[in-house]
Amino acid sequence: MPTTGAAATTSISTTSLTTHLALLTIFSATTLYCLYKSRRPKPPPPSSNPNNKPKIFFISQTNTSKTLAHNLYNKLTNTHNFVFDLVDPNHYDPEDLQNESLVIFVVSTWEGGNPPSNGEFLFNWLNESAEDFRVGSLLLNKCRFCVFGVGSKMYGEEMYNVVGKSVSRAMKALGAVEVLPFCDGDVDEGDLDEVFGSWCKDVVRVLKSGEIEGNVGGINGVNGEGVSEGSDYEDEDDEDYEEEEEEQEENGIVDLEDIAGKAPTKKEMGVVKSDVKKNGVKEMVTPVIRASLTKQGYKIIGSHSGVKICRWTKSQLRGRGGCYKHSFYGIESHRCMEATPSLACANKCVFCWRHHTNPVGKSWQWKMDDPLMIVNSAIEQHKKMIKQMKGVPGVTAERLSEGLLPRHCALSLVGEPIMYPEINSLVDELHQRRISTFLVTNAQFPEKIVSLKPITQLYVSVDAGTKDSLKAIDRPLFGDFWERFLDSLKALRDKQQRTVYRLTLVKGWNTEDIEAYSSLFSIGNPDFVEIKGVTYCGTSATSKLTMENVPWHADVRAFSEALAEKSNGEYGVACEHVHSCCVLLAKVDKFKIDGQWHTWIDYEKFHDLVASGKSFGSNDYMAVTPSWAVYGANEGGFDPEQARYKKERNHKSSR
Repeated sequence: MPTTGAAATTSISTTSLTTHLALLTIFSATTLYCLYKSRRPKPPPPSSNPNNKPKIFFISQTNTSKTLAHNLYNKLTNTHNFVFDLVDPNHYDPEDLQNESLVIFVVSTWEGGNPPSNGEFLFNWLNESAEDFRVGSLLLNKCRFCVFGVGSKMYGEEMYNVVGKSVSRAMKALGAVEVLPFCDGDVDEGDLDEVFGSWCKDVVRVLKSGEIEGNVGGINGVNGEGVSEGSDYEDEDDEDYEEEEEEQEENGIVDLEDIAGKAPTKKEMGVVKSDVKKNGVKEMVTPVIRASLTKQGYKIIGSHSGVKICRWTKSQLRGRGGCYKHSFYGIESHRCMEATPSLACANKCVFCWRHHTNPVGKSWQWKMDDPLMIVNSAIEQHKKMIKQMKGVPGVTAERLSEGLLPRHCALSLVGEPIMYPEINSLVDELHQRRISTFLVTNAQFPEKIVSLKPITQLYVSVDAGTKDSLKAIDRPLFGDFWERFLDSLKALRDKQQRTVYRLTLVKGWNTEDIEAYSSLFSIGNPDFVEIKGVTYCGTSATSKLTMENVPWHADVRAFSEALAEKSNGEYGVACEHVHSCCVLLAKVDKFKIDGQWHTWIDYEKFHDLVASGKSFGSNDYMAVTPSWAVYGANEGGFDPEQARYKKERNHKSSR
């Protein structure tokens, strides 16, 4: 019989309550999900992808990862005939990942362990989805992937490649299959290109092996666009790879520039890591760094120093003109030795002409060589390089003999020379030989400037006029880099000898900061301000400058004149060297006497003053600037006693 009365009422009420609770639960979950979706940033328009090609994503802030991704793309598509799309995540909807068959990530870690701006949305989507119980762990189960991370251990192990590792972890949490283990790339080890090149070879082998199942957009001959399985090409590639490994094992070195053909084997990488310390003391120059710098022409001295012959030294040996220091300060370029007691630096400047193949660090943490040994070895190596100029057209016996007796030392070769703990002893060794000293510091070690003994001329690199610009251009390791920079300028103010602000103009980066630069003059009160256009030294994975970033000499002149005008007569435009795209400002009240500039140096008097042990200042060893070096002279800073040598050029003159 059907239930009636109170019992029936109770049954209906219970059923109704249960139904309402279920509906409420569903409604609540749906509402929460909708709120979650509505509060997330709106994704960019999805890119059209009719063929569902496999993809290479680059998540990059300073273009390092972007360049590496381009290299991989070219290798896969041009060399091996694979079909890929190169994708900027800014133009990709992460929801489409569930439809991808293969994705390759090249990922940089930016400041504070955050993703670069172009990959922020993709990064957040991956991590939010991996943590969201409603998404599930099979969302990307049809997708295969691998990740190459680009980071820097100098910012701390906890932040090292954290973005790339997070991408890998999230992809696996969402069901994607990792076809290669995550690979670390350290921009500061000097071997980023080799490590990436080795990883690229692994990618190629995986693609050819057939380990990736399904349609991957033409790989292994699908759709007739790839390399077919069992082709002769595959066997040839394997044979080349084995020959390269044998060659590397025999030579024991890795060529940093041969990314496509000489990447280090895993065995070699192990050797490199084990050689970092000898007898329990850390070595600054690893075998990879040594091989790279040696190929660039550096003569490595001991464990942390180097010397290299300058092209201007060669030029004046041949009687073809000296460098801007010859025009501005009267050095003899053919008697100048370019060296450094520290290959390490605390910055990773965008215009670094060494492409960051030298080590970096915030403090001295390496084995330390004796300053006497460094100076003796530097002079010996320098002489050997000078002797190689014998017989070169234009090199006379007189100039060659003079070149074998260096009288100037530019402590600006590479790295941060002031980091070397025995820098004062090294300077003493040079002065005792009556070799003048021109030292450049990157303004991150103010305490070192304070304790530095008198040198011939002290430079501080002033690469930007504002905190944000300095951070973008110099990419310093120190978190308090701006405070260190300002303290370095203040320390410069207290120096009695000649001091210089060195400004490197990079078009598109710092050429609009005239007001900001001018405001820094009162802090350091330098004797001189050198303004030089950046030198283009080629593009690499760590330097994206092009010829578009190099100012013409006319641009440097205009900037210099505007900066001098901002000083309200305190500084005047004194000299120029057109060939170097360089202009010199000098303090008018100190170095312009009776209408004539005195920017040159009396080197013999300087050494006599040092030997006397008495206090002296920059005006005690100045000399008259010749008319040909003065700003606006017809010679443009070219010594008329030298023979001008011009190559045929297709572009307009910079004058």
